[in-house]
Amino acid sequence: MPRLRGYLRRMSLISIDNLSVAYGENTVLSHVAMHVDAGEIVTIVGPNGSGKTSLLRAIIGAITPAKGTITRQPGLKIGYVPQRLHIDPTLPITVGRFMRLTDRASQQTCQNALDHAGVPDLLNRQMSRLSGGQFQRVLLARALINTPDVLLLDEATQGLDQPGSAAFYQQIEAVRRDTGCAVVMISHELHVVMSASDRVICLNGHVCCEGTPAVVASAPEYRALFGSGTGGAFALYQHEHDHAHDHHDHDHSHEAAE
Repeated sequence: MPRLRGYLRRMSLISIDNLSVAYGENTVLSHVAMHVDAGEIVTIVGPNGSGKTSLLRAIIGAITPAKGTITRQPGLKIGYVPQRLHIDPTLPITVGRFMRLTDRASQQTCQNALDHAGVPDLLNRQMSRLSGGQFQRVLLARALINTPDVLLLDEATQGLDQPGSAAFYQQIEAVRRDTGCAVVMISHELHVVMSASDRVICLNGHVCCEGTPAVVASAPEYRALFGSGTGGAFALYQHEHDHAHDHHDHDHSHEAAE
């Protein structure tokens, strides 16, 4: 039995093998194999229609694969930050109440989640009065309430400006550091996400290439999809990722990348 427990600790949190997803006659993902290990940040990139969101929906169980398997470590807890969420602006609801809509979390638990999301002062704020960046941080906090083992983010910075996106990804790095959870995030902001990624998976209906940011940047499959001009930005951000970050590092890197 001790040997089995040791095996479970070493196995990936999520393992996907030969996954295919189809909507009617339209196959959007074919023969996808990937894994998510404890504590790592995995970024999934790809053009529009490449199956990125379908992959995340399959992982959380929102859609049934046409074939293949998704194996989750027993007892795995997943937090999910959607691409967008509409709340009627006339609805009078505080952040604290919103966070407890589908969970009986205590006020202190909600406060702790907001602390981890970098917005400790929003518990009693009306949802309708939040900025775009604050709204996304609240969605992040809501996903953190149950201390997930894996945090999934589906283009969670869509609609934010570049400084807002960079700040959000810095917060994701802090969440990983403070809680130890693994992170899987979809993003179209190639320059920004690289500073926060341990591994990148390039998707276009199938896995085109994967590896460290530097490996993916030099892959011909990646360059065929996104052009060779992004390689320098990838290399620069990989350099920053090998060292400690601070706010100024990110700002200078972003300016250089542009």
